[in-house]
Amino acid sequence: MSQSLCTAAEPTADFYVSPNGSDAWSGTLSDPTENQSDGPFATLERARDAVRESGKSRSENVLVLVREGTYQLSETVVFGLQDSGQGDSTITYASYPEESPVFSAGQEIKNWKPVTTELPGLSKEANGKVQVADVSGRFHALFDADGLLPRARSKGFIPLKGSGRDKLHFPAGRMKNWSNVEDVEIVVRPHHAWIVNILPLKSVDEQKQFAHTSIEATYVMDSLHFLRDTESCWVENTLEELDEPGEWVLNTKEGKLYLWPRNDSPVLAPQLTELIRIEGEVDKAGPQDKPVRNLCFRGLTFMHGERYSIAADDAGLQHDWDMHDKANALVRLRGTENCTIEQCRFAHTGSGAIRVDLHGQQNKISGNLIEHIGGTGILLCGYGPGTKDVNRKNLVYNNHIHHTGRIYSHSPGIMVWQSGENRVANNLVHHTPYTGIILSGCMTDFFTKRGRELGRTIRQHEIIGLPKRPKLDDVRPFLHTHDNMIEYNEIHHAMEELGDGNAIYIRGAGAGNVIRRNYIHHLVAPMIMQAAIRTDGGQMDTTIAENLIYKCTSQGILMKLNTHVENNIVADVIAPPRGYYLSVREGPLTGATIKWNIFYSSSEPCSFIDELPPGRGRTTEDRRGRGLAESKQADTDQNIYFCASNHDLGNQMLEKQQRDDVDAHSLAVDPLFVDPANGDFRLKPDSPALKLGFVPFDMTKVGLVDKSKQIRAGK
Repeated sequence: MSQSLCTAAEPTADFYVSPNGSDAWSGTLSDPTENQSDGPFATLERARDAVRESGKSRSENVLVLVREGTYQLSETVVFGLQDSGQGDSTITYASYPEESPVFSAGQEIKNWKPVTTELPGLSKEANGKVQVADVSGRFHALFDADGLLPRARSKGFIPLKGSGRDKLHFPAGRMKNWSNVEDVEIVVRPHHAWIVNILPLKSVDEQKQFAHTSIEATYVMDSLHFLRDTESCWVENTLEELDEPGEWVLNTKEGKLYLWPRNDSPVLAPQLTELIRIEGEVDKAGPQDKPVRNLCFRGLTFMHGERYSIAADDAGLQHDWDMHDKANALVRLRGTENCTIEQCRFAHTGSGAIRVDLHGQQNKISGNLIEHIGGTGILLCGYGPGTKDVNRKNLVYNNHIHHTGRIYSHSPGIMVWQSGENRVANNLVHHTPYTGIILSGCMTDFFTKRGRELGRTIRQHEIIGLPKRPKLDDVRPFLHTHDNMIEYNEIHHAMEELGDGNAIYIRGAGAGNVIRRNYIHHLVAPMIMQAAIRTDGGQMDTTIAENLIYKCTSQGILMKLNTHVENNIVADVIAPPRGYYLSVREGPLTGATIKWNIFYSSSEPCSFIDELPPGRGRTTEDRRGRGLAESKQADTDQNIYFCASNHDLGNQMLEKQQRDDVDAHSLAVDPLFVDPANGDFRLKPDSPALKLGFVPFDMTKVGLVDKSKQIRAGK
């Protein structure tokens, strides 16, 4: 019989850390002794240094246990080569059993006073409700006990014609030449529906209605390409817009912070963006790095990081969805091998949670809870396109990720960029404004560009000899997002805010990526141009197999070129808009397969396979040189097309396909699911799909596993 918690022996560790400790003590006791002469350390830095001094890391496992409490950080804690475990030994920093220590970059703002004088421009709603505090410095995020506090924000508007990347033509009266104009930022979705830029102002000309920014937007700041009537721009951090509880405004010129409190809890301003960094010796221009090895962080909570800002010399990943080699996550691994982040919690921060930068191999990110953050959940970010390929074979497993992108709305749950041979499995990703999981690299046409998006990431000294207009075969050796396994993930309620995104997306990646056995459901936001799983322009050599897609708006699977779409169930795509179960968009589909899939609709309208023939505005080749795509170009057979409310729709689809000499053995019959009305898509024993060769996949293996080991929410 196991001992109860109150009688169990105290866990043994090499060193202990406690809020009640002292860095002058030995750190070898979990609590201070009665005479207060010895006990645990007070800081993680001191424990790190003690491990170094002990010499144990050379050959033995070392354990540091961290007691319950909040540890306020004012400087990033850095672990380097001297902190590695040698050989097979591991250095572990873990929570004390049944305790949840918190590392926070938040510093409490005190000495609040009610605003008793009239503030120019303050709304009537806020009069008598706003408090003010004296502060120093600039910060872009603020927190109370409920998490991120929203900055004061204006109503949205549509930019006028004549805008550029660093100038905004705004409607009359929507912007002012504020006295602290450099504190004010515009938030804009420039031209496309898939990116949000936050840009600091440099000047405002009220008469000419032009505002200039100190940082360029990703694209021209005009109206949205697909959503012309959508308000795509607004202003943040002005007193005129402080009109709701929780909103705040920072005036660095006066050193004043204004807040309409939403509760009585302490208010925290972030001191750091990055709390923990594990960093080896990185030679960015050279061929080889020296990684930190065998560090483990377990059961710790990280909170209250700063929101990152785009810098003038930043290098953007695809569409600037994130930045290359940037300190914008709570925990950052930069030059690491065999390091582990497990059962930790990341919450209420302005930027991302975890990123693995540059050299990163065989690292494990497992069992973490990531929630309510401003940026990306987990980012594997290798070197830019070139010959240096050292970010690979990492494991992203069993993480619960939700409510990412609270500030940068485009931020995905998980992103893999220039990183290969990874396994991303059994993660639960939900309630994201944009895409759930992104696999990305570099599109061919960017190899000749020098702009922020992708162009600056390219290792020009390693790709000498490329033709002026390179083709995929020319750049394929430099695309390192290859042979990734994306499997057993559950994604729901993605795409809640932005447009033209997906649950799982891949573009600009190398060959051999497999997206299989994922459950994607309830993408319910009524946006155009989105799909559950999508291969985008120029993407080749990708397999989409054994996925269950249920109740997703607009499109189920969007395939291009030689994609293999096999053994998937696509059920009840939500329409309008669109309602396409399979969209074929870029061809020819030479080498592609569309086989053993079940396309099932319980009601109308539905379109099982949608193509864009010349008669719908497409010629045999579009303006980008992409060829016409039709399902008859692929190896298409052994599929089922069925609409329960109108059997003729399945018959019409099959007749069309067979006139095109494909789908010779496919059927327009009921696949006989166990209970499709309640989302049970197991097949009955006499299902015709089984006779066609459809292979059932076990949905009980999808999503989070061993939930008892998940970090506890609310702790």
